[in-house]
Parts: sequence; C-alpha cells; structure tokens
Amino acid sequence: MAKKNINEMSFLDHLEDLRWHLIRIVLAVVIVATLAFIFSRFIFEAIIFAPLDMSFPTYNFLCNAANFIGVDTTFCAEEMPMIIQNRTMGGQFSADIWTAILGGFIISFPYVIYQLWKFISPGLHSSERKHSRGFIIISSLLFFIGVLFGYYIVTPLSLNFLANYSISEIVDNQIDISSFMSLLRNSVLASGLIFELPIIIYFFTKIGLVTPEILKKYRKYALVIVLILSAIITPPDVASQVIVAIPILILYQVSIYISKVVVRNQKRKEKEHV
Repeated sequence: MAKKNINEMSFLDHLEDLRWHLIRIVLAVVIVATLAFIFSRFIFEAIIFAPLDMSFPTYNFLCNAANFIGVDTTFCAEEMPMIIQNRTMGGQFSADIWTAILGGFIISFPYVIYQLWKFISPGLHSSERKHSRGFIIISSLLFFIGVLFGYYIVTPLSLNFLANYSISEIVDNQIDISSFMSLLRNSVLASGLIFELPIIIYFFTKIGLVTPEILKKYRKYALVIVLILSAIITPPDVASQVIVAIPILILYQVSIYISKVVVRNQKRKEKEHV
C-alpha cells in the first residue's frame, strides 16, 4: 500500500511511522552490538583499556609538553596508579554487554540520524529535503569528533587526575570495572552529544525557538553553563575544565553563525514570495 501524504496522516499514523523508524534503529544497533560482542576481547584490550596505559598518545603529548616547559607532571609516570577489578558475579558480563551496546550505537549513529531524518523530512520543504545527505554527514561527523574528543581528551584527563588524587598513602585505588566503564561511557557519549550543538541550534532556529540575537544576548550565561558542563564531565581541576570548555565555546560561536545563516535564508525566501 502506498505511503500516505503527510497532510493525510492522522496522529496515530505518525506514531505508527515513528514506531517503524525506531524499530529499524534498534535492529541496526542490535546487529552492530552483536558484532561488537563477538570481538569484545579485542575491543577491550585495544580500545577500552588503552587509556590505562601510560603510553597512550594523550599522555605522551602532555608529558612532552610538560618537559618542554620544565614542569613536573603525573603524565610522565611509568604506570597508572590504579588497578581495575571486578567484585560482582556478573560484573564482567555486564561490562561486556554495555560496551557492545555503546559500540553498536556509536557505529550505527549515521543510520540512526538517517532514520530520524526520514521521519521528520516529510514535514519540510522540498528544497530543505535536498540537503538531507549533507545533514546526515555533518551530524555524524560532529558526533564522531565529539566521541574522539571524549576518548582522547576527557577520558585520559579524568583517569589521570582521579587515579593520582590521594587523601592518604594507605588507600589504594582498586577501581571496580563498573565505575571505570561508567566514566568512559559518560565521557564519550556526553562529548559526542555536546558536539551536536550546531545541529540543535539549526533546528531551534528553523522553528523559531532561538535567534542569533538571543544567542548573543545570553552568551555570558552560556559561558557559565559551558563551565558547569565542563566541570560535570571532567575532573575538578581548572586545566581540564578549560581544555574541555574551549571547543564547546567554539561550537557555540559556530552555532551563532549557523543561526544567522538560517535567519538570512528565511528572510530571503520571504522576500521572494512577496
């Protein structure tokens, strides 16, 4: 049966359409997650536990930078002062499952965005639907950049700070695998979603929720929010928060520019129809 025109669809039709898009998303994530589960040993050894090794690229870079300016740093240590342990019967299995799901979602993200776009695109103008491919590519690229930022910047900074933070020499850092996985998962996902800010601003501008003037007016408040977000996803040291805050502020400035472009295009179209 031919698909109904969007103007002919009832609320229940829209829900049914959304249900099938969500089913496709879940199937894609499950399929990729299954493959990730099969190769989980390689993923854990080569990716998940890599930031625990002091030969990790981030530590090498920061160690060389500290040596260049003559500053002592824990980034030059021979090993991370912590061990990962499992204290529950299903701890390792649970970590394996959640890692597979996380990997499935990250790798499937372009398809997730594609399905969401397929759901909302019928409500857009034909000229806007022409840019769907660019939207999917840019959204996916921003998300993957955010994931890499979380993995190579936020995660190692957090691990190094928290592993070397000590209230007494008699306390050893024996970290449960669930705690380690939570830090890694939150750092990667939070960074990936934060980097979607320009896309979110684009749609908010399209529907009139925000304007370039509003974004400029509340720039000072946005700075405070950015610093709060940086404090949430990073350890409580100023250097780490600044490192994380800089790209978010850049994304905010880019979002202002995107909002300007959207408003300018909308005004041009209004003049053309007059």
